[in-house]
Parts: sequence; structure tokens; C-alpha cells
Amino acid sequence: MATQQPVPASASATSSSATSAAAPRWSILRSKPWLRGAFLLAGAAQIITISALLSVDPLPATWSALLLAIAPAPLTALAAFAPRAMARPAAVMAAVVMIVGIVGGIGRTGTLFIPALIMVSVGGVRLWLAEPR
Repeated sequence: MATQQPVPASASATSSSATSAAAPRWSILRSKPWLRGAFLLAGAAQIITISALLSVDPLPATWSALLLAIAPAPLTALAAFAPRAMARPAAVMAAVVMIVGIVGGIGRTGTLFIPALIMVSVGGVRLWLAEPR
């Protein structure tokens, strides 16, 4: 039968400090899958928007359609793959661009960005709430 050995106080303090040092990095990494998903969804919706602008029966080239055709994928890519200092404002800007584009162009194309907006919002909130390294 094996008996448990008591852990010295210095060893438990060392392991708790190592755990607390790893915690901020873990919390930052938890936002990245959400931001990468937002990048993929925004890119797909952006390609569909560009196709709709260039189709046989094109969408009117309004400011909201052009905004949704140009901005969401690069901003979400910046939020997903840039360092944290640049990713935070990029996530906010991506969410604002998508909200403005969706509100300005309520229709078929604007609603395609709603899943990407949800993903970038959740990823951005997790990124903002992550502890600094």
C-alpha cells in the first residue's frame, strides 16, 4: 500500500507560481479559436458579397455593400493572427465594421456576416478579459 508523502511548503509555492504564470497565456489562447473562426466566416461572407456585387443581377453598390466587401476579412485576420496589442483594437474595429455594414444593408448579404460578428464578439471579449502577460 502506498502512502502519500506530505508536500513541502516551498514546493507547493513553486508549483502555484508556475501555474499562475501559465494562466494568462492559457486565457489569451482561449480567444484565438474564436477569432480564427471569425476570420474564416468573414472571409467566406466577403467572397459571397463580392460575387453578389459582380453577378448577372448585381447588388447595388451602396456604401454598406462595399464596406462588407472590403473590410471584414482583413480586420478579423489582424485580430486572429496579430500580437495582442494589435489584436484588441482590430477585434473591436471588425465588430463595428460588421455591425455598421449589417445595419446599413439589411438584406441577404448583410445577414451572412451575423455568424462572423458573433464569433469576433466572443473572441474579442475573451481577448479583452485575458490577463496581461
